[in-house]
Amino acid sequence: MGAFVAEVALRWSDMDAFGHVNHARTITLLEEARAELLFTEAERQGLLGMAEGMVVARVVIDYHSPLVYASKSLQVQMSVRELKAASFILDYTAYAQEAVATAETLMVPYDLRAGRPRRMTKEERDFLAEWRLDAEKPELGRV
Repeated sequence: MGAFVAEVALRWSDMDAFGHVNHARTITLLEEARAELLFTEAERQGLLGMAEGMVVARVVIDYHSPLVYASKSLQVQMSVRELKAASFILDYTAYAQEAVATAETLMVPYDLRAGRPRRMTKEERDFLAEWRLDAEKPELGRV
């Protein structure tokens, strides 16, 4: 299918004393975009389990240029990589007028009641596979 795109509004309070969006706020903006994919879009497709337990095990972010409030919004393109039985990596490219940051999060499904990681269901894996950029495409003429 390709990348999932979320539009996240910037707030005046996202700025720091240097006039650009603070690092911690950038992580929060990426979280808002991620929630749109893993919770809102997943629920729209009938998957409720992701919203009941999904945790970030690692986050890495590279900044390419300052993100300023004047941009008003951030377009975040996300795709899934390294889809495993109990984890996956979500890649991000955040755009204002240009690419301002790239990031990745290692996501782990989590059973809140048991207090431990869990394996993904087949339905969750199928949903996430839709957003892989390297997914195999069917050959011409094959359905």
